[in-house]
Amino acid sequence: MKELEGSRILLRNWNMKDIDYMFDWAKDDRVGPNAGWKPHKSKEETMVIINNFILNQEVWCIELKKERKPIGSIGLHIDKVRENPNSLMIGYVLSPKYWGQELMVECCELVLKYAFEELNKDIITIDHFDFNYQSKRVIEKLGFKYEGTLRKAKYRYDGLLINMCCYSMTREEYYEKRR
Repeated sequence: MKELEGSRILLRNWNMKDIDYMFDWAKDDRVGPNAGWKPHKSKEETMVIINNFILNQEVWCIELKKERKPIGSIGLHIDKVRENPNSLMIGYVLSPKYWGQELMVECCELVLKYAFEELNKDIITIDHFDFNYQSKRVIEKLGFKYEGTLRKAKYRYDGLLINMCCYSMTREEYYEKRR
């Protein structure tokens, strides 16, 4: 994956040296459930996830430049809702230690720039569970348009059936915002 650099963060490829850092925040019960996955119970579980990230090349490691360590992940995935092949979806998680600092806004802006300006995509989508207010704030700050809520849309790892709040940004909206 192409490395993307912002003022405070670096989006880079994952490597096996990142296991301890990722496990530190992936085991936190405030992280995984908001993204739909159960908190990690072992470093071996984290190792499997990082290995998948390395193989699939869809998820960047978010490295805080001043600390030179992974603090989260952000991915650019195939949009499984739209049939448009020029549509991608953003997904992310961040260590709670770094919440409220607008780091995820910076990460998403880098990914949006890459998706629209280099990959020439038509539309980027993003969603959050209806109870994930931190993610909602990030999405609104980025200027995504609310499309609606898919009620009882996804089963979480614990069997809870969750509502998904869906947003999108078109290429035209992206360029209009940058003027």
